[in-house]
Amino acid sequence: MAGLIPQAFIDDLLSRVDIVDVIDKRIKLRKSGKNYSALCPFHTEKSPSFSVEPEKQFYYCFGCGAGGNALGFVMDYERLDFPQAVEILAGDYGLTVPRDESGREDKRQSENKQILDLLSEASQFYQKSLRSHPQKERAVQYLKGRGLTGVIAKHFGIGFAPPGWDNLLKALGDTPERIELMHKGGLLIRKEQEADTQASHGQSAGQHNRGQYDRFRDRIMFPIRDSRGRVLGFGGRVLTNEKPKYLNSPETPVYHKGNELYGLYESRRSNPKQTRFLIVEGYMDVVALAQAGIDNAVATLGTATSATHLTRLFKIVSEVIYCFDGDAAGRTAAWRGLQATLPVLEDGRQVRFLFLPEGEDPDTLVRKIGRDRFSELVDNATPLADFFFDHLSEELNASTIEGKARLSSLALPLLKQIPTGIYRQLMIDRLATTAGVDSRAIDSMMGQAGAPELQEVPDLPTPPEHTYSRERPKESRPRDKENTLPRSPGLKAIELLLYKPEVVQALEEDLELLRENGDQYTDLLLELVELVQRDPTTNTYTMLGHFYGTALGNQLAHLMKKEKITPHEGVTTEFQFLVTSLLGDARKKQYKKQLMAQLAPRLRSGKAEP
Repeated sequence: MAGLIPQAFIDDLLSRVDIVDVIDKRIKLRKSGKNYSALCPFHTEKSPSFSVEPEKQFYYCFGCGAGGNALGFVMDYERLDFPQAVEILAGDYGLTVPRDESGREDKRQSENKQILDLLSEASQFYQKSLRSHPQKERAVQYLKGRGLTGVIAKHFGIGFAPPGWDNLLKALGDTPERIELMHKGGLLIRKEQEADTQASHGQSAGQHNRGQYDRFRDRIMFPIRDSRGRVLGFGGRVLTNEKPKYLNSPETPVYHKGNELYGLYESRRSNPKQTRFLIVEGYMDVVALAQAGIDNAVATLGTATSATHLTRLFKIVSEVIYCFDGDAAGRTAAWRGLQATLPVLEDGRQVRFLFLPEGEDPDTLVRKIGRDRFSELVDNATPLADFFFDHLSEELNASTIEGKARLSSLALPLLKQIPTGIYRQLMIDRLATTAGVDSRAIDSMMGQAGAPELQEVPDLPTPPEHTYSRERPKESRPRDKENTLPRSPGLKAIELLLYKPEVVQALEEDLELLRENGDQYTDLLLELVELVQRDPTTNTYTMLGHFYGTALGNQLAHLMKKEKITPHEGVTTEFQFLVTSLLGDARKKQYKKQLMAQLAPRLRSGKAEP
């Protein structure tokens, strides 16, 4: 397919992916504090020196110097060229890679940013209306009646969409271009989209501003924010008996409800070290629990809990607790949640279910019994295994042969979905005990049904804790040395410096120590840094001209021709990380040199200890 991949698409792709997910699919990562570690897949080692930093979306090996973002890892690990790596990573997220030389993709990404900016303005408008609109009192009294304070309302960015057809339209839609962006962001509705809504409000079409009107009117507004705190959409709760009770933003270019969780951003802002999350059903449940001091609740956005939601949560914590009403509808929702959970239920992950008394939801119950008692209920929630077998046995007589056979036939297809591991084996053992058969018979039946069989492992010496790894994929075709081996940190830092010379201004360290590395790329990096420091107006082409006609100049020009895999806003962070790593290497070499200098006289005299 002809044409370059637009840089804007690469930036958008990297903003969507989680580097931990990308790398963990290829090598097994282990949690190590706030980061993850593993044996490096790019060189042989016995103890892990490969580190992944979720916060910076960056990986680095302290042993061989390999480092970069998610896209760079896929290139080096899979031994792929840049376009192929982009195709693979985009495919994982259901994206089609554009090939565009006309700038259309850049325009689309620019438009998405404008939509996000307008959504932020809308959120500010709603929050201001809650404080100062003439009809704010109804909204304020409603929130106070639900036990909420101004502090918690501000924490969640709660606002008020005043009654009336075009309050937001008048406030933000001052140009035709902005009005069109408001439509694309789900803030406005064209009258032909919802003809019957006019009648339900007792308004005529002539009262609509230019044939369009605000989507949210006379509602409490809950902004839906992504992990970076950007407003993607809204949920609005009516102040009357109007239906629907809750109205949510539609799918837009920037908002995909199946990927987001309400309250996740606020929860992590309150406590970055959460150990478990509660999944509840609504916005007010999340907010009311936070008001009571329980700040680890999240809610899906009008959709059932999905594997995508759970994978996001399990990358942060090891335990998830579903919290539902105890009635039939609540148990049905809980069973759907359990089914979504099974494919991601790896060893070390725990899922439980809290069923509330009939007629209660988290909002009403926590106000009635208080934080401590509610927390006790959470601590005593039902383990997934108990709910699994209780639910399947509800209409069976598990004491009869027929009942045991029926239970097994219902359970087997579900157990197949659990990843192979200890937890899956324990679930199989429990089914075997309940059915009164040998667990090996269950294993055999699962294998016959197409599930991977659990193989017996011969007794082997217990390996050291660090010996986990996966075999690296075999190279499928010859590649040149430059593309096969990870680039050195010095070379990568040079590439970033060429791409964005102003990164030099953010440096605070004295880089002279880097000369200890004795590496040609590090020496070149120092020369480029000094060039920019002498003249901060130095640009990329000035640097290329400085080395024009030399072998190094040709190499720099080659670097500039490559498509970039680092978003522009992430260049400074990655550059500083690489410089810090290079300085660490230099300090080690300096220390070794000083140590050898101290030992030299003793070695010459033959007195040095072995």
